[in-house]
Amino acid sequence: MRASPAVIAAVLITVLAALLLPPPAGADIYRYVDKKGVIHLTNVPSDPNVNYVLVYREKRVLFQMRPADVAKYDGLINKAAQKYNVDSALIKAIIKAESNFNHRAVSPKGARGLMQLMPSTAQALQVDDSFHPEDNIEGGTRYLRYLLRLFRGDLPLALAAYNAGENAVIRYNGIPPYRETREYVNRVLSYLRTYRLAN
Repeated sequence: MRASPAVIAAVLITVLAALLLPPPAGADIYRYVDKKGVIHLTNVPSDPNVNYVLVYREKRVLFQMRPADVAKYDGLINKAAQKYNVDSALIKAIIKAESNFNHRAVSPKGARGLMQLMPSTAQALQVDDSFHPEDNIEGGTRYLRYLLRLFRGDLPLALAAYNAGENAVIRYNGIPPYRETREYVNRVLSYLRTYRLAN
């Protein structure tokens, strides 16, 4: 049984659309004709008893993560470290944990820039442009110095406050029982050891 011109036209339109539109992940397209002459298209050839024919193969795209340039902002980091008497390796560790040295980074919660300043925090610190590396590092380091003073030099508490907010640390009288915050503190401390050894 031959397919009608209308069915053939519909199949051609579908195949052309599949070829012209950007395909979703795993968008290889297969065709088969059933016993009634109806043409079927699928991206999941799941029936072992059907003779599928590949009509479109998705081009595979491999994304390569560019390694972070950990020395790119050393001058700005050292300048802020001296100004606020904060370990430059600590500033670098926070930047690594927060943005992986991407000055255009934006978190799902809206934190921005290298040291991931929330808009309200940036405003309080008078940072007009959180994406400006020098302003972001300056503001983030000033905030870190404030937290270190607030928690009397207790670095894990200051880091927890940097991640979860100072009120959460005060409320729990220690590192809040948030998995993200506990992992963040451990991650920053690990980076800190690495960067101190590198100096």
